[in-house]
Amino acid sequence: MNVDAQSTVTLDGQFAREFPELAIHWQAEQAPDPQLAALNEPLATELGFDPEFLRSAEGLQLLIGTAPFNGSTPVAQGYAGHQFGSYSPRLGDGRALLLGELVNASGDLCDMHLKGSGRTPFARGGDGLAALGPMLREYLLSEAMHALGIPTTRSLAVVATGRPVRRETMLPGAVLTRVASSHLRVGSFQYARAMNDLDLLRRLADHAIARHYPAVAEAENRYLALFDAVVSAQASLVARWMLVGFIHGVMNTDNMTISGETIDYGPCAFMDVFDPGTVYSSIDETGRYAYGNQPAVAQWNLTRLAEALLPLLHADQERAVALAQESLGSFPRRYSAAWLSGMKAKLGLAADVDDKTATSLTDGLLTLLQQDRVDYTSFFRSLGTAARGNAGAAHSMFSDTTAFEIWLKRWRTLKPDAELMDRSNPVNIPRNHLVEEALAAATDGELGPFEQLLDAVTTPFEERHGLERYAAPAPETFGPYQTFCGT
Repeated sequence: MNVDAQSTVTLDGQFAREFPELAIHWQAEQAPDPQLAALNEPLATELGFDPEFLRSAEGLQLLIGTAPFNGSTPVAQGYAGHQFGSYSPRLGDGRALLLGELVNASGDLCDMHLKGSGRTPFARGGDGLAALGPMLREYLLSEAMHALGIPTTRSLAVVATGRPVRRETMLPGAVLTRVASSHLRVGSFQYARAMNDLDLLRRLADHAIARHYPAVAEAENRYLALFDAVVSAQASLVARWMLVGFIHGVMNTDNMTISGETIDYGPCAFMDVFDPGTVYSSIDETGRYAYGNQPAVAQWNLTRLAEALLPLLHADQERAVALAQESLGSFPRRYSAAWLSGMKAKLGLAADVDDKTATSLTDGLLTLLQQDRVDYTSFFRSLGTAARGNAGAAHSMFSDTTAFEIWLKRWRTLKPDAELMDRSNPVNIPRNHLVEEALAAATDGELGPFEQLLDAVTTPFEERHGLERYAAPAPETFGPYQTFCGT
């Protein structure tokens, strides 16, 4: 089989063509011995690829960017960003490449993108490479998030390169091939604004509207409508993170997408015991991106987007600021509405249950969970059993059973729907101890644990015989837990 077998899959170079100011043409580094570590066959088919071809030597060269797709124009994208609150005017794809755009089976345009493909002019002293473990982590976490129904970039493949990567020790290198609605970020607009090029800023905004929010194109103030749409998308996204206990770990403005998809799974993790102050990232020394801080950080990031868009919102700066502030002011309300709606579902409550009642019930429960350091995912799943009349498992998680029993009685008066709860509360998430176990095995050349964990977390709401260990909380001997960005 040869590359011509993939002639039906063509990549466009729209971003490279339309935004030369934000794109540096570049090529991926050659890999000494590419070997497939993971391939997302359903996604490959959805994108128009023959999975068997992608497993071939020629297919692997395409997946790591060392052989060109039809129409491919690989570029490193430029963007700025606030990293832990400090502004960096020039970040960009230091170890990544946008191969181009393609249309999936649903007719939607999406990006094909590499991570770990070698140094680019944006590398800032880094080696441009990636280790196998962190790339498999992104594959695992992003596919788990997709299965949970949370907007996210997707992982198509991880290819081991045969090139060792030096971190604390020498590790096997790899390239991740991922797919996204786009890789436009808040930082993309910050970069354009920093160039003081109003035409570029306008073209970028028009591109974002056409690609992600075409309905706002006819609005009286299309750029304000664009900003409002991003505010709404991010409020919904972060609410979904919070509902499943996901902690992004590095919510810099260059890691917030305009599309409202989760991106850049570096030091991310799912929360074990419920604690709003939970931080797993080794580089988040101040807790800026702790679980409970994520909504406020999202609004802070959106404020930076507003600052970048101000020249487009109104010719009068004061009026532009007032318009941006009005839209930003809607974020807490939108977030709270999305979160409370999701929490009602997790508790099995009908949508028409009074918000004040639901909020009081939820606040009381979260206080109890935090006091007793209860495993977040396990508790909500066990509560579905309690809705069916057996509260033993839920009771066993609390030392203060009297307080929990009082809460339980209040909850039961609202006649919770157990089936709704089963559809809303996952059994299987990428539990941290299992993720580390799987990645350690993969680094040693054994992919079985990774594949088994992937199978469990991509059917998150199903209780399956033989997968009980994937639903169990971490053993007491596990921790304290830290995650790392992988660079």
